[in-house]
Amino acid sequence: MNDTAFSNLPALEPGSVWLVGAGPGDPGLLTLLAAKGLAEADIIVHDALVNEDCLKLANPGAMLEYAGKRGGKPSARQRDISLRLVELARAGKRVLRLKGGDPFVFGRGGEEALTLVEHGIPFRIVPGITAGIGGLAYAGIPVTHRDVNHAVTFLTGHDSSGVVPDAINWEAVGKGSPVIVMYMAMKHIAQISANLIAAGRSADEPVAFVCNAATPAQQVLETTLGRAEDDVAASGLEPPAIVVVGDVVRLRPSLDWLGALSGRQLLPETEVRAAAAHKVSA
Repeated sequence: MNDTAFSNLPALEPGSVWLVGAGPGDPGLLTLLAAKGLAEADIIVHDALVNEDCLKLANPGAMLEYAGKRGGKPSARQRDISLRLVELARAGKRVLRLKGGDPFVFGRGGEEALTLVEHGIPFRIVPGITAGIGGLAYAGIPVTHRDVNHAVTFLTGHDSSGVVPDAINWEAVGKGSPVIVMYMAMKHIAQISANLIAAGRSADEPVAFVCNAATPAQQVLETTLGRAEDDVAASGLEPPAIVVVGDVVRLRPSLDWLGALSGRQLLPETEVRAAAAHKVSA
């Protein structure tokens, strides 16, 4: 990249840590500051969901260290990862902690930053495009649309113990948020769907699963709350996935720009709404 693009940006200094969001997948969605950090880092400690194409932008002399955490699989403890960042910074390294999406959106970036503060390590937060926004955009699904919703809720489908969080007020979310975007929810979609339907959401409400968002392997399943469990099982799709509930899913036939690049014919919104209204009346 032309050096002038980086000329006024801060440097990744020895003995410091940058907590960087890599975005949902496509390396083109990296920020300039993220790309500069990759080019300057001595060591890159990266998560499982970071696209390997992003790592190709790293300084050729940088060491890559895997610190991925995947549900149900052997993973490093979060405290150990945080302390590893401290250790590397104290050794005088330029440390880049690379996370999928955004470090502060269900990415444990806050925990790692607090550990750095505890040990007096200078750090910088470099936000990234979170999958709940960018991943859905790559599927042609907007998280907000003026004629559909004026609010959106982001939530996680499991807590640190791997189960659906008890702390979420599902009744309040179900009744109060027209669009719900869920991370790490695919495994527990049966319970989550039941919770939302019990809170008053229609079993016919549209749902979309976007797997491997913003990568060449992206797949999208459109279904409903009532059919979500069975359709996911029949599809054979696997995490990582972002899940969205709400009428914004109905806009996908009009906004699937990525599909259009492969030949899909996009429909005017009026046709999509007419088809939806006919389906409801039938």
